[in-house]
Amino acid sequence: IRKIIYTTNAIESLNRVIRKSIKTRGSFPTEDAATKLIYLAIRKFEKGGRNVREWFAARNHFAIMFEDRFNA
Repeated sequence: IRKIIYTTNAIESLNRVIRKSIKTRGSFPTEDAATKLIYLAIRKFEKGGRNVREWFAARNHFAIMFEDRFNA
Protein backbone atom coordinates (compact mmCIF):
# COMPACT_ATOMS: atom_id res chain seq x y z
CA ILE A 1 0.00 0.00 0.00
CA ARG A 2 2.86 2.37 0.77
CA LYS A 3 4.03 2.20 -2.87
CA ILE A 4 0.60 3.31 -4.06
CA ILE A 5 0.26 6.14 -1.57
CA TYR A 6 3.67 7.58 -2.41
CA THR A 7 3.28 7.21 -6.17
CA THR A 8 2.23 10.76 -6.85
CA ASN A 9 3.47 10.90 -10.43
CA ALA A 10 0.90 8.33 -11.53
CA ILE A 11 -1.86 10.14 -9.65
CA GLU A 12 -0.87 13.46 -11.18
CA SER A 13 -0.81 11.85 -14.59
CA LEU A 14 -4.34 10.52 -14.13
CA ASN A 15 -5.51 13.93 -12.90
CA ARG A 16 -4.00 15.50 -16.02
CA VAL A 17 -5.91 13.08 -18.25
CA ILE A 18 -9.17 13.83 -16.44
CA ARG A 19 -8.63 17.61 -16.55
CA LYS A 20 -7.78 17.46 -20.25
CA SER A 21 -10.92 15.50 -21.10
CA ILE A 22 -13.11 17.92 -19.11
CA LYS A 23 -11.49 21.03 -20.60
CA THR A 24 -11.94 19.87 -24.18
CA ARG A 25 -15.61 19.12 -23.59
CA GLY A 26 -16.50 22.46 -22.04
CA SER A 27 -19.96 22.10 -20.52
CA PHE A 28 -22.16 19.13 -19.72
CA PRO A 29 -25.94 18.81 -20.04
CA THR A 30 -26.22 16.64 -16.91
CA GLU A 31 -24.09 15.44 -14.03
CA ASP A 32 -24.35 11.91 -15.42
CA ALA A 33 -22.72 13.06 -18.66
CA ALA A 34 -19.76 14.47 -16.71
CA THR A 35 -19.48 11.29 -14.66
CA LYS A 36 -19.52 9.15 -17.78
CA LEU A 37 -16.80 11.25 -19.42
CA ILE A 38 -14.57 10.94 -16.34
CA TYR A 39 -15.23 7.19 -16.20
CA LEU A 40 -14.30 6.77 -19.86
CA ALA A 41 -11.14 8.87 -19.42
CA ILE A 42 -10.05 6.66 -16.51
CA ARG A 43 -10.78 3.49 -18.51
CA LYS A 44 -8.76 4.78 -21.45
CA PHE A 45 -5.92 5.72 -19.08
CA GLU A 46 -5.92 2.22 -17.56
CA LYS A 47 -5.96 0.50 -20.96
CA GLY A 48 -3.00 2.58 -22.11
CA GLY A 49 -0.64 0.46 -20.04
CA ARG A 50 0.31 3.30 -17.72
CA ASN A 51 -1.01 1.58 -14.62
CA VAL A 52 0.61 2.05 -11.28
CA ARG A 53 2.75 -0.93 -10.51
CA GLU A 54 0.97 -3.44 -8.26
CA TRP A 55 -2.20 -1.31 -8.26
CA PHE A 56 -4.58 -4.26 -8.47
CA ALA A 57 -3.15 -5.94 -5.37
CA ALA A 58 -3.31 -2.66 -3.45
CA ARG A 59 -6.85 -1.96 -4.70
CA ASN A 60 -7.99 -5.35 -3.45
CA HIS A 61 -6.37 -4.67 -0.10
CA PHE A 62 -8.10 -1.27 0.12
CA ALA A 63 -11.42 -2.98 -0.68
CA ILE A 64 -10.94 -5.31 2.27
CA MET A 65 -9.78 -2.61 4.68
CA PHE A 66 -12.37 0.03 3.70
CA GLU A 67 -15.25 -2.03 2.37
CA ASP A 68 -17.82 0.49 3.62
CA ARG A 69 -16.18 3.33 1.61
CA PHE A 70 -14.72 1.47 -1.35
CA ASN A 71 -16.61 0.57 -4.51
CA ALA A 72 -14.52 -1.66 -6.76
